[in-house]
Amino acid sequence: MMDTILQIRQLEKSFGRRKIIDKISFDVQAGEVFGFLGPNGAGKTTTLKMVMGFLQPDGGDIVINGFDLKRHYETAMGSLGGIVENPELYQDLSGRVNLKMYARLHDGVTNDRIMEVAAMVGMQGRLDEKVKKYSLGMKQRIGLAQALLHRPKLLILDEPTNGLDPAGIRELRDILKRLAHEEHVAVVVSSHLLSEMQLMCDRVAIIHLGRLLGVRTIRELTDLSRQTTVYRILTPEAQAAAEILRPAYGEGIGELSEQGLDLEVATDRVPAVIRLLAMKGVDLYGVTRLESSLEDAFLQVTGGGLNIE
Repeated sequence: MMDTILQIRQLEKSFGRRKIIDKISFDVQAGEVFGFLGPNGAGKTTTLKMVMGFLQPDGGDIVINGFDLKRHYETAMGSLGGIVENPELYQDLSGRVNLKMYARLHDGVTNDRIMEVAAMVGMQGRLDEKVKKYSLGMKQRIGLAQALLHRPKLLILDEPTNGLDPAGIRELRDILKRLAHEEHVAVVVSSHLLSEMQLMCDRVAIIHLGRLLGVRTIRELTDLSRQTTVYRILTPEAQAAAEILRPAYGEGIGELSEQGLDLEVATDRVPAVIRLLAMKGVDLYGVTRLESSLEDAFLQVTGGGLNIE
């Protein structure tokens, strides 16, 4: 049984009359990468800022490593490291000096620990260069090293892949998975990119308009996506085919195009669909099974209608 490092219960936040976070609750365990997933404006950053103590909740409880944030603020924050938005770094100083300055904020952070976290994020050979010469990915890694100096139990990263190239995203993903699975850190990563969450996370919490829609393992989402079987019927008469199929398969009819139409239907019903269209004189060029995606599963959970990139 893994330890619960973060507990959020009935968390609420409003700005004026606008409710941003509406009674959300979830747990994060040691040793997992936990994705906080939703479109821009869903409330991800607001929630993480409350966890990190930058915003005061209007209601609810946040417990970090067993300590309530309201009653034991300093002790709770001692178990937390993170980056919200961009790493705060002194551009004209070296990576090493930045880490040493940050280390002074915590007791017991030695030079050996600085070198350990630098190696952990792959920056041990670049520490003496000025930060302003770093690429965005290198700045992210130094920021991550800062957050890890005091051996936090909980690591919070808000949209950490923004602006990174594919190589930088892959490197960051590998670092975070290693931190969780080998160092047993509870890692919380927010994103609006489902594809990135699928590669990085063990579980995801889905948030929309300030409400938590569910918490799923990546395997559960993937299995859910496989339940949706969509076939592309290749025909120059997509509109006519749609009208023929509508009485029996109306809810499954998807996108129409010059190439044909998409139809969600059980696999064992595909021959009957083909026979029906052929009997009605519709020209068919073929039928192709489309691979369902994690996006499909997300839309099933949320009820659809979200603009997820």
